[in-house]
Amino acid sequence: MAFPLKITLVTALLLLAACRSDPIQFHTLTPVQSGDHSRAITGGIKIEAITVPPQVDRPQIVIREGNSGLAILETQWWGANLVDELRNALEIQLVNTGTQGRQSVRIDIQRFDSVPGQYALMDVKWRLRSGTQADSPKIICRSTLQTPSGASIDDLVLAQQNNVKRLAAMISQAASRPGGTCPSAS
Repeated sequence: MAFPLKITLVTALLLLAACRSDPIQFHTLTPVQSGDHSRAITGGIKIEAITVPPQVDRPQIVIREGNSGLAILETQWWGANLVDELRNALEIQLVNTGTQGRQSVRIDIQRFDSVPGQYALMDVKWRLRSGTQADSPKIICRSTLQTPSGASIDDLVLAQQNNVKRLAAMISQAASRPGGTCPSAS
């Protein structure tokens, strides 16, 4: 009688071990802040709205596979959904822009590609406005930002962080220019 009980227990333990899932890893587009955080906020650009393609608008990280495939990584997640991650990262970087007057930006991400071992890409249309909502846009720009990436998900996230940082710098540059021209991606 003891032998069938042992077999049942071993079988149950093996089934439980097989059902174990890998732990979820969380990532953020907000880079680590260094330096003095006690500075007063001197100006900033308000983010009106951010949109992303529906394929990547989820908490799980989505990567491209081959020419036509997408993979939703069930154990690699953003700290929040992608729109909120982008908003938070950009707001932090646009706070102390030194711009004069009220300005706002609307961001429409056309592509948000992550290809392990190759690159992270953001293709963004953005509209900068000054003053109230009724004012016409100061400028409308399109920026394609691509950063090489290593094969790991951490490398892809760092590459996308770099893209967000470059986008924030371009928005800040356009906001401080009196001529209203789009900066080039560098």
